[in-house]
Amino acid sequence: MSKPAGAARLSFVKPLEPVQVETPPISNDWLHEIKYDGFRTQLVRDWAGAGAFSRNGHDWSQRYWPIVNAAEKLPAESFIVDGEMIAPDPDGRPNFHQMHSRMVWNAEQLAFVAFDLLHLNGQDLRSLPLIERKAKLWELVKPAKGIIQYSDHVEGNGAAFFEAVEKMGLEGMVSKRRESPYRSGKVDSWVKTKCWEVGTFELWGVKREPGKPAVGIVARDGKYAGSPTITLPKQLRDRLEQLVRRARAAPPAGAPRAIVDPTVEWVKPGSITATVRHLRNEPKLRHGNVQTISEEGT
Repeated sequence: MSKPAGAARLSFVKPLEPVQVETPPISNDWLHEIKYDGFRTQLVRDWAGAGAFSRNGHDWSQRYWPIVNAAEKLPAESFIVDGEMIAPDPDGRPNFHQMHSRMVWNAEQLAFVAFDLLHLNGQDLRSLPLIERKAKLWELVKPAKGIIQYSDHVEGNGAAFFEAVEKMGLEGMVSKRRESPYRSGKVDSWVKTKCWEVGTFELWGVKREPGKPAVGIVARDGKYAGSPTITLPKQLRDRLEQLVRRARAAPPAGAPRAIVDPTVEWVKPGSITATVRHLRNEPKLRHGNVQTISEEGT
């Protein structure tokens, strides 16, 4: 496509960021989508060709070259598509832990899930209702069976949708007001509800600072996993104090230098376990809470 006279290039648009909530909205003016576990990406095509940009606007076209090539073949002269780059498993579920290796070695095994359309053929669509933008997006990417996919949605029934997402073992869901325009930045017309899971971790130590809740330093498979808050009933807190005093030791070899400080009481690895509730599919524990503790072997 040659450059039209006086035509400027389309530029990256700062993405809309959903607000995190504990429970999904239930009214019928919301539509709900799966929250895909990958890297937020924007596909931009104009008279000079297509490109792929990270959530911060960095040009990652070379990393995502198969998707960029596919974008060149979509039936439009120009567009800006918002979506998520994922590393799908054979069953289609996104596998975040495979993202980096595929970006380097097997980019053809990545996929782009499109969920919004901001510009199309010279027209800025951001003021249109979301449901209209998604209809235009489907017409652009259908049948969406290749490495450019389409984020399906359901309207209403947010609680039932979240229950299904949890049962499928997915990261969570994103709910969007069906009539909402697209606005850059954090906007509450989009909200994300993440799934929780409970796991058992090795307790390496307890960090206490004046005026702050105590946190546990926990590990899994001998590697530091995060610092969940300790919000135990008094009886369990007293029990934890006893176990920590009994098992005091030097910091374990695998403890990151950044967390080794005098506010942490370290314990012998393998002596205490902690059951932690935390957000699903996070590389390090986020919003974690220690629910129970036990002495190894009890």
